[in-house]
Amino acid sequence: MSATRPSVEAVQAALATVNDPEIGRPITDLGMVASVDVHPEGSVAVTVLLTVSGCPMREEIIGRVQRAVGAVDGVAGVEVSLDVMSAEQRTALHERLRGGRPVKSIPFAEPGSLTRVYGVASGKGGVGKSSVTVNLAAAMARSGLSVGVLDADIYGHSVPRMLGVDRPPTQVEKMIMPPQAHGVKVISTGMFTRGNAPVTWRGPMLHRALEQFLSDVFWGDLDVLLLDLPPGTGDIAISLAQLIPSSELLIVTTPQLAATEVAERAGTIAVQTRQNVVGVVENMAYLPCPHCGEQLDVFGSGGGAAVAERLSRVLGHDVPLLGQVPIDVRLREGGDAGVPLVLSDPDSEAGKALRGITDRLTSRSRGLSGRSLGLTPVKH
Repeated sequence: MSATRPSVEAVQAALATVNDPEIGRPITDLGMVASVDVHPEGSVAVTVLLTVSGCPMREEIIGRVQRAVGAVDGVAGVEVSLDVMSAEQRTALHERLRGGRPVKSIPFAEPGSLTRVYGVASGKGGVGKSSVTVNLAAAMARSGLSVGVLDADIYGHSVPRMLGVDRPPTQVEKMIMPPQAHGVKVISTGMFTRGNAPVTWRGPMLHRALEQFLSDVFWGDLDVLLLDLPPGTGDIAISLAQLIPSSELLIVTTPQLAATEVAERAGTIAVQTRQNVVGVVENMAYLPCPHCGEQLDVFGSGGGAAVAERLSRVLGHDVPLLGQVPIDVRLREGGDAGVPLVLSDPDSEAGKALRGITDRLTSRSRGLSGRSLGLTPVKH
């Protein structure tokens, strides 16, 4: 044996650093490495098992394995072969990922969950709720948090386009692997419809769809899950409170009276659902004049602060105005291009406002709502 010939153990250790792009865990832990052969001249042959034959990340997996193994001392070349897991292997992977939880359990609803779940709500459409959602998600992911976005706006789903997601989810047994963009895991009804076909579901089907997205999707260990809720106070908003009682609401409004009145109604649903409202975001707050730099109140002013004040009074706890996002055409352009403004131009006025809101949300202390304190009654 050559003194420079790599050992199988060294190659295995390198493979343990390779994470599956969709699941985010080492391929060695997932049972995806079928074989490792080290030849006398130092070349290495690795066989990797894909979860499904049409895995959209196959080339990414090959590249990651080649880079990791190629960096091992003594490796003269890396050959990666692909195969597909058997039904039994996929079932074992499914069980491993669920960690022993019941098939239909919602991990975010469990008492020990540390994931912050925010429902981003508005009273009416057209206030930029989805733009705020995707930019907050992208900013959180850029700061190093593990983030997911559930596009719960079943009829008006737009999150995949705004985040630049251009491929469908992968299904392993009965578990759905969400695609990622800009470090954010994303799932949406739009990924399961043909073309631009409308969704014509009613109450029970809407509840079931939300439940499936929460229980059947492998989100992994998220720090934050954002749900882009439909406008108003309908089925989805109520279902979220039922499925994840510890979830909190973030209200998005614009300054004008018509928007603030309905935004207040969207926030006061928390009285019935017993949710916490973490704050208000005023979008399209003003237009910075391109000539003099002064703020032009195109849609009026003070609406966000008024909503925050009224909600604080009605709910009995402080509901802050988290930030005011100015009108910026690049915010719309970023949504059309699939690159959020906080990534393409983070130092723009709107980018700074959105990053400031992100900082305020992520610096909040974790509350005790919905969490087990591990207390046991003392017997006398």
